[in-house]
Amino acid sequence: MSDYRPIPCELYDRYERAIMHRDRLRLRWRDDAGQAHVETVLPEDLETRAGEEFLVAHSLDGSPRRLRLDRILEAEALAP
Repeated sequence: MSDYRPIPCELYDRYERAIMHRDRLRLRWRDDAGQAHVETVLPEDLETRAGEEFLVAHSLDGSPRRLRLDRILEAEALAP
């Protein structure tokens, strides 16, 4: 059983808009071990697996990211 907690629809919609407009996002999140991270990413897709939702993105250096939505603590859209 997952401990995933669904995020508000408004926040999900913001991620969808960022993907459609190819907006970069500055994210603050916690990984599986609870370690905090801050990084700017280019979001590419949203996906659901086993009842959990994820943001699929790439960091500015091209590294792939797959972030569980309920672990994202802050998201700021950046001007192109």
